[in-house]
Amino acid sequence: MANTTQNLPNVHPGEILEEEFLKPLGITRYRLAKDINVPATRIAEICARKRAVSADTAIRLAKYFGTTPKFWLGLQQDYDLEEELKAKESEFAGIQPSATRSSKRPE
Repeated sequence: MANTTQNLPNVHPGEILEEEFLKPLGITRYRLAKDINVPATRIAEICARKRAVSADTAIRLAKYFGTTPKFWLGLQQDYDLEEELKAKESEFAGIQPSATRSSKRPE
């Protein structure tokens, strides 16, 4: 599995939230937390890249910003996959596709 984004930084959903939504719209982290009825620490931790976007948070953000929950969860999933690929690159490199071991597939 080749990593085609090796030179690009992995973008956390918190960075998207802050840079593409909060700042342009002039919304503070605190205001967002109050408006979507979550603890302010949750939004602060997401924006600080210290917390993942949960399904609950994705639904709340989607309703508030007019996006979809899948948008937020997709950002989180992309981030998590890239982090895992980086963390275990050498381990994953040693895994061979099953087709190279045997041409017979289980039925």
